[in-house]
Parts: sequence; C-alpha cells; structure tokens
Amino acid sequence: MALRAVAISATRSRAVCMRTRPQIWSSRERFAIMRPVPGCTRTLHLAPFLMPPLLFTGLFVALWCWKCAMMVLFQNTIIYNPFLPPNSRSMTIDEVSRDCGRVQWREERIKSLDGTEIALCVADVPPVSKQNANEAKTPVYVLYFQGNGSSLPPRLPDLSWIIRRAHENETSISYTMVCLSYRGYWTSHDRPSEPGIDLDSQAALRWIAQLHESRSEETDQEKPTVLLWGQSIGCGFATNLAAKGQYPPGITVDGLILETPFTNVRAMLQALYPQKWLPYQYLWPFLWNHLDSWTNLGMIAKRFPETPPGVYIVEAGKDELVPANHGEELLQRCRQVGLPVERQKVRGALHNEAMVRVAGKQALAHSISTAVTRARQCDLLRKGETLNNAGKGLT
Repeated sequence: MALRAVAISATRSRAVCMRTRPQIWSSRERFAIMRPVPGCTRTLHLAPFLMPPLLFTGLFVALWCWKCAMMVLFQNTIIYNPFLPPNSRSMTIDEVSRDCGRVQWREERIKSLDGTEIALCVADVPPVSKQNANEAKTPVYVLYFQGNGSSLPPRLPDLSWIIRRAHENETSISYTMVCLSYRGYWTSHDRPSEPGIDLDSQAALRWIAQLHESRSEETDQEKPTVLLWGQSIGCGFATNLAAKGQYPPGITVDGLILETPFTNVRAMLQALYPQKWLPYQYLWPFLWNHLDSWTNLGMIAKRFPETPPGVYIVEAGKDELVPANHGEELLQRCRQVGLPVERQKVRGALHNEAMVRVAGKQALAHSISTAVTRARQCDLLRKGETLNNAGKGLT
C-alpha cells in the first residue's frame, strides 16, 4: 500500500520515475523519484550601438560573395557583348555598302565544326593590273577576328579602307578579306564562348582552303599567303588558331596582326581591378575564358621553328582598357621565343580608335603589306633551297 501511494503521488506531481536495479535478496522492486530540471538556454547579449555596424558588415560580405559568384557564373556575358549597341545584330551589309568604296562585301554561311551555323563577311580585291589575265596571281587571304562588342557591318568601311591601302601598287596580288562573325554575334547562331569560337575559327580557315582549291582549278594560282588579324579579344582567338597548328592541307599561317592586344584574361583582371582588397583579381582559377596570347606565342614558335610567322603589333597610344605594358610584354615574348616581330603605336588613339584613326589605318595597312612581302620572300627562299637540293641530287 505504501508503494502504491508513492507511485500515485509521483504521477500527480508529474515527476519522472526511474526503475532501479532490483536487489537480489528482495522480491520487491524499489523506485527512485527524480524531479524535472529546468532547461538551460544560452543567449548572446549585444549592446544596441553594436547592431548597426554588424548588420552593415554582414550585408557587405553577402553582397561581396554574391558579386564574385555572379562574375564567375556569367563571365561569358561580361566578356562577350554581341547585343551592344542594341541594333548590332540587325544591321546589314547594304546599310554600310556606300561607305566601303569599291570593295564589295557579301555574306557567306558556313557550318562550324560542331554544326553551328555561322556567318562570314567576304570581299575580293583583284590585282590592280589587268594585263596577262592568264598569269599566275599571288592570292592573299586575311582572316579577321573582331573585338568583343558590336558586329561586323559597322567595321566594314574601315576594313575596306585598310585593305585598299594595302593593295595599292600591287600588280600581281589578289586580296580576299574573310571576317569571322563569332557564334552569337550578328546572324550567327548559338552563344559565344572561347571553345566554341575556336571551332568557328578552324571552320573559317577550312572554308578559305576550300575556296582557294576551287579557284586553283579555274586559274593557275601560287601558294596562298594567309594572315590572321585580330582586334582586342580577337588577338586571343587568332593566336589560339595559330598555336593549335591544325591547318588544312596546303594552308599555313604566314603572319599575325595583333591590334590592341592583351597578354591574357588573368592579366586583364588584375589591370581592371588592381585593388588588393577586391576579390575579382583572385577569381582567375575559376575562369573558363583564358585567351592567353603570351603562352600561344611560345607554342607557335615551337610548332614552326623553321618557318615562324611574323608578328605585327599595333597598339593604341591612349588605350583606356589595356595597359601599355601588355604590348611590351608581347614584344619581348616574341623576341624571347624567336618570332619575327614589329611594333607600332597609334598616338592619341583609344582602345577602339586604332582602326578608326588615319594613322592607325596606315599602320595596319603597312603591317599587312609587310607581312605579305615577308611571306613571299620566305617562299622564294624555300623554292631556292628546293632547287639547290634537287640540283645537288642530280649531280
């Protein structure tokens, strides 16, 4: 009875009953009564004047991390701007044809290596002399890589002026200008990215090889001279194509014209965000766009030690985007790896004005003419060596 009374009173007081180990010598079970212990909670007490700075510091760190993540995830959107200005993708060649003078441009549609449909702007400039139509002509193909903004039609008038200037006083050279519209730009399909545009550049070079082969069947033509001309980020794609060395049969790159080039995207991050406390320059491990012309020049020299292409650098005197030391570093890199190099600077020109100013147009036209002359001299030397070797074999 006493044991039952204890159990009832324990239930009424909401106590916790725990059963203890039974004793061997007793047949009765013993119970212990434990009263509930109040729960313990930890609280952090801050002075009211500390709340605003902590709140704003947390907000700053959150925005800081958010912007870093956005820069990594949307780096293609930041680097490639095919929609600027807003009407760039809807412009046509006819809108600018009056400003192109005697150079007639046309649009060609080709398939990239992954099947993406891309557009080309093509113009043919025949030799000045029309005598001896059956005489073999020296074909020169210039593959142009644009910058990261706008599209090809607004650039055609300036390109026409430059190609006409380079073509002056050339009686036996025919120029074919091929401008690549990157995927996602102008009327090309898909979205821009470095791996995708590299495929586009290889497809454009193959198209040039097919065009030359079809022309060779109609008329007698010499070995083609192929130049790669890049502007800004286009320099990265031009050097990417030359460094891979995956040329179609009968095609070699004889010269690289680098207009307002930079060394690589990592260096541009450091140039655009030089502040040590900003995180952006430390995001380079997360880049999937590198455009490393500095490394590509070394690869080009290794792939073509006997016939290295000439490199012609044209810088803007007051470039507001690319630091002046980038051109100097590329110049020293060419000398270090043994590539023939020439450097010119357009005084007073901003980043996008090198091709617009008259001095810049003259510098680019001079680079094209010099590259063609050097390529023809190298071909003559190779032919002479071949003839000498053949003569030695006969004797």
